[in-house]
Amino acid sequence: MDDNSLMNRTTWNTRNRAARRGLAAATVLVLAALGTAPAVAQQSTGAPESPHSAAAHGRGTLLDITPVADLGRADVARFLASGGMDTDTVRHGLRAYRLTYRTITPQGAPTIATGLLALPKGGPHRLDLVSDTHGTMAHRDYAPSVGEDFGRFAPYLHASAGRAVAAPDYLGLGKGPGRHPYMDTKSSVTASVDMLRATRTAALRLDRPLTGDVYASGFSQGGQVAMALGKALDSGVDRHFRLRALAPVSGPYDIEHAETPGLFDGSVNDTSGIFYMTYFLTAQNRLHPLYKDPSEVFREPYAGIVDDLFDTNHTEEQIIPALPATLKELLTDDYYRQVQHPTGALLAAVRAQDGNCAWKPGVPVHLYSSSGDTDVPIANARNCAADLAAHGVEAPVTDQGSAGHNATYMKSGPQIVRWFDTVAARR
Repeated sequence: MDDNSLMNRTTWNTRNRAARRGLAAATVLVLAALGTAPAVAQQSTGAPESPHSAAAHGRGTLLDITPVADLGRADVARFLASGGMDTDTVRHGLRAYRLTYRTITPQGAPTIATGLLALPKGGPHRLDLVSDTHGTMAHRDYAPSVGEDFGRFAPYLHASAGRAVAAPDYLGLGKGPGRHPYMDTKSSVTASVDMLRATRTAALRLDRPLTGDVYASGFSQGGQVAMALGKALDSGVDRHFRLRALAPVSGPYDIEHAETPGLFDGSVNDTSGIFYMTYFLTAQNRLHPLYKDPSEVFREPYAGIVDDLFDTNHTEEQIIPALPATLKELLTDDYYRQVQHPTGALLAAVRAQDGNCAWKPGVPVHLYSSSGDTDVPIANARNCAADLAAHGVEAPVTDQGSAGHNATYMKSGPQIVRWFDTVAARR
């Protein structure tokens, strides 16, 4: 998949929707024939939870397991190849499940979230685990546990290579309630950690227990989440999990000094830049006091529609045509200048997401990006590598050359699988 903007992904989604429906229908037939769904559903309900059990009400408590895919090796290879991905690392078929689990909101209140668990058919009985965190998604049904879309390429790739995969939908996407707090790294990490906990329980119930070793990766928004999750795991956020390697792809690690300047120097294309900035501002305003009324930030008629466009029920195909062609047409003059030189609440919102590379990982780190990416410029990865180097960690940056944003993952994914294999062989 050769692309240079977010618009190319919407084209891919539209072109492949019928094929995905056919694959999903085939999956349902397979699951029905195997009788898998009733058996797992019965496992997921279990006995009533004890009110005295801390685990029964704690973060990461597994609430439900729903089968969503049962694919042979050839099926997986065809799906990955449809995105232009190298399929040489496909060794197994897979079974995939939607997990529903307890977690918390950005404010710390109890909520639920969903995510995708993918397990290989075959391979070792006890499985290493890949945490895969996905990129920007506007519609909740594009999340990995629901849609047979771009969000399943990485989980299927890693599961078919012989590892379990935990792919959180994040808050407000998939079957979780509310809106998605886009680019709120802290809550994406809590949802991801709790997904790992739910995955550990589900894997035991499905008789594919985990070793406890975690290989973390993620793409775009998920690249940033992967870096922050890696830091949490490396610092011992949960004693059941040991971070072994970290391989994020095209993450916006430096919004202040790389991503935002790219909106004005041409390194970020207009279509993607407008989409990301509108999503960021409307979501962050629910967490930070950026504005009291959208008209303070957005020109009309956009001030009256932007919040509803990003309600998690609109697709990118619907959102992008509703937005203007340039950032200057979208924002008021005052806020256009504010985005160029952030201060106050906007600067605080940006800096709350930055800085996730400023630590010293105790595991190998490999960054992937491309010079041709005009969604998340390679300056993000280079700045991340510089932050890691300042803390005594050498993290190579693999440049995929002229590849566009999504194509960068398609080239990087199989390389990451092979690198994870190499790291695992050193144990």
